[in-house]
Amino acid sequence: MTQDELKALVGRAAIDHVVPGSIVGVGTGSTVNCFIDELAKIKDRIAGAVSSSVKSTERLVAHGIPVFDANEVESVPVYIDGADEIDHRGHMIKGGGAALTREKIVADLAQRFVCIADASKLVDTLGAFPLPVEVIPMARAQVMRRLAALGGTPRLREGVITDNGNLIVDVSGLRITEPLAMEADINQWPGVVTVGIFARHRASLCLLGTPEGVRQLNF
Repeated sequence: MTQDELKALVGRAAIDHVVPGSIVGVGTGSTVNCFIDELAKIKDRIAGAVSSSVKSTERLVAHGIPVFDANEVESVPVYIDGADEIDHRGHMIKGGGAALTREKIVADLAQRFVCIADASKLVDTLGAFPLPVEVIPMARAQVMRRLAALGGTPRLREGVITDNGNLIVDVSGLRITEPLAMEADINQWPGVVTVGIFARHRASLCLLGTPEGVRQLNF
């Protein structure tokens, strides 16, 4: 199976975790696009969605799915999103699509985080995928110096402005053995909006697309 076929497979499988009559938390990215297309088939059975990006909102609206502002919603039963990497404890690196801050906001509203990914995203240790950090423009240079001091190689993601009007710095060369501690540390730096380590908001379930079918990993 191709990677696109695996993404479609887990997008369909995620529908089983949507709670009828509820508002669904919806993430961002190519795998989530497959989920949104499947969600459209049952749109009459849900109240709507809370979206983590402008792109996902546009796709949801195009399918006729009502989209609620996060400020209008106290909680959602499930948030469904992809990952750039996920380890065997449910910790993730996210932000390849530059939506990491809004993804954390929606994840924080959710009672459960269901990660949908193809098998290539499962790793023993996070860090092979460059770690995204959303940064206020004024703090870019200082944050990059601090990231370099951790042993990483930070690079500004050229030509990218987030939906929040900020910059993305991608950090390669890290080996993230303590995701929760690193997330808490970097998030406290002045000028950092959020770091793309999802340890506090880790997945409770991963639907992993494999050539043999969908593999469920519970955390």
